[in-house]
Amino acid sequence: MLKHIFAFDSNSPLLFTNFYFWAFFAIVFSVFSLFCNKVLLRNTFIFFVSIFFYYKTSGWATLILVSATVLNFLLGLAMEKRKSESGRLVCVLAGLILNLGILCYFKYAYFFADMIFDLFGVKIPIVNVFAEIGNVIAGTAMFTVDKIILPVGISFYTFQCVSYIMDVYRRKVEPVKNILNFGFYITFFPQLVAGPIIRAADFVPQIYKKYFISRRQFGIAVFWILNGLAKKIILSDYIAVNFVDRVFDNPLLYTGFENLVALFAYSLQVYADFSGYTDIAIGVAMIMGFYLPRNFNSPYKATNPAEFWKRWHISLSRWLQDYLYIPLGGNRTASIGTYACILSIALIGTILSGSIWVAVVLVSLSLIVTIYCHKSPEKKKSLTSNMNRMNTMLLGGLWHGPSWNFMIWGGLNGIGMIIYRFWKDWDHPLRLLSISIVTFGVYKMTEYFPAPIWNIALVWAGVIWIGTFLRFMYNFIGFKNPLPWLERAWAVLLTFVFITWTRLFFRAGSNLNPAEANEVAWNTAKNMVNQIGSPWNLAQVPEIASSCANILILFFLGMLIHWIPERIKRSYRIRFASLPLPVMAVAVVIVLFVIYQFITADLQKFIYFQF
Repeated sequence: MLKHIFAFDSNSPLLFTNFYFWAFFAIVFSVFSLFCNKVLLRNTFIFFVSIFFYYKTSGWATLILVSATVLNFLLGLAMEKRKSESGRLVCVLAGLILNLGILCYFKYAYFFADMIFDLFGVKIPIVNVFAEIGNVIAGTAMFTVDKIILPVGISFYTFQCVSYIMDVYRRKVEPVKNILNFGFYITFFPQLVAGPIIRAADFVPQIYKKYFISRRQFGIAVFWILNGLAKKIILSDYIAVNFVDRVFDNPLLYTGFENLVALFAYSLQVYADFSGYTDIAIGVAMIMGFYLPRNFNSPYKATNPAEFWKRWHISLSRWLQDYLYIPLGGNRTASIGTYACILSIALIGTILSGSIWVAVVLVSLSLIVTIYCHKSPEKKKSLTSNMNRMNTMLLGGLWHGPSWNFMIWGGLNGIGMIIYRFWKDWDHPLRLLSISIVTFGVYKMTEYFPAPIWNIALVWAGVIWIGTFLRFMYNFIGFKNPLPWLERAWAVLLTFVFITWTRLFFRAGSNLNPAEANEVAWNTAKNMVNQIGSPWNLAQVPEIASSCANILILFFLGMLIHWIPERIKRSYRIRFASLPLPVMAVAVVIVLFVIYQFITADLQKFIYFQF
């Protein structure tokens, strides 16, 4: 019994949806409450509890987390002792190289080995250096050295470490003097394995405060936990196990309608899964008196791709903006880093695709843009900011994994953001002219080069053309009163459809290992496009819709709840939080009973654990 409790079991990690986690949290909070106002003792306790939590999730990879904690603690102290800017710069560069180097080793070792083999024909054996070190220390071969396994959550806690080093360097926060306090900040278990990424400047001041939570804050915390469980178990796991996973595993066995439903259902699934984790993490942390940043702000209410990324995975988006987009030059200028990123992405794209033409096209486009910038200085700012924006989205895609599908996904989001920036500056006649040309061009492609992809593109272009034409005619006839609610609804719908289609490439290989991700993901995406873009037997659609009625009902219900105005959501959160405790307890029991009617046979891991 004790072995089961304390030993690591890769088949049963400590998940928020697992009963054992809530038993674990109940014990932790009970002990925590005994000395919650003795700051150092409380932080020390939470630090070791978090280490145990991570061990139950990742096993011996906990040693990597502990090493990162010690390393960044020492770097912070070293930076404080350096009086000169050059000395501080050396410390921050060392921190960046070590943190990102360890992340790249675990996440991209196989990719770099394949790249060297493809370029030079040299085969580099993959050896788990950390496992070898562990074997040397242990004096026995207790770790497997011929395979590198990605530690759970390494991207999240590495980015958190980088945030700490950068914030100390920029003097936004004083370095933490006690390693136990620092360990608490890095390893705080509610957000450790899937975020949100908490900035040192935002969270470090909290670790010195005494415990306090108001009656209403407690109710809000309980609400977030229930909300997250409902998202994860009802909207995410149920939809995935009973429909989405089946279609993505064998898209050719299903009709175009079913493939389309699976694609849109996945868009809801991934949101419910990831935001559900964040909601639970925020609630658990709040009960303990700590406040995590909001990571999602109803992203499917976005009216354009740029706004979507201000609402989706906010902590990562801001991290990329502050530590990548702005250092590259932001919306001011192109830097050496901009062009270095372009060349690196061109090389990565060449390796992933196996075609030199990818590099030729990317580099040629960069040269054309560079020349154009020199000849048209007034356009330089706009073009270079778009280059930095595209670099950021492509590298954000690669952050998720070294595979072609993630680069396509990131690139499509970047293209969507850039096109929108041009679109919003055009007047209505120019918009109608441009979309008319695109629609006509796509129509001709369906005639001369018939393929399912062109059928889908024609429908998409046609829908946009209809909306643009109606808006043009509305102005042309002379109506002066705009219809902002209708324009916003149309923009939200188009943005949701666009984001959903980019997810085809995200989902197609997101649960595969790098060795097979490229080929399998590409085939999955291609097969789904072929099914969706081929002629449908419309007579079968009602029968098929009836067979997956539960999924369709959950999808529409989930989207309707998502699109409820924020003021209404805030209202019922406060109403719940203000309930008398006995009534709240009854409500919790009822909600949990309903939630667990949807639980699947095997608890599903959170999607972002793999990143």
